[in-house]
Amino acid sequence: MKHPKQKRGQKTPMRKRVLALDAPLTSLADDQVLTFHEWCALNRISERTGRRILNGPDAPTVTMLSPRRFGVTVRANREWQHAREKGRLVSNPGAAR
Repeated sequence: MKHPKQKRGQKTPMRKRVLALDAPLTSLADDQVLTFHEWCALNRISERTGRRILNGPDAPTVTMLSPRRFGVTVRANREWQHAREKGRLVSNPGAAR
């Protein structure tokens, strides 16, 4: 059974796209830009929550890909996650004395 051909100009549905998140997270380069949808999927948040976070005061740094498209670098996402951690362990426990 043949699959119907996709017409020109049609977008590929999100469920059929190969996302950067399909690869192991260790293979993501720090300067790699995640699209908004990839960033939401990586952080396991909804698009609505993602937009709320990006409009808030503690948002990760956004990279403009075009006048209408934006993304978040892997590095900016990691720094944003670390800034939001609660109860981080002191890196040098002996220094707190």
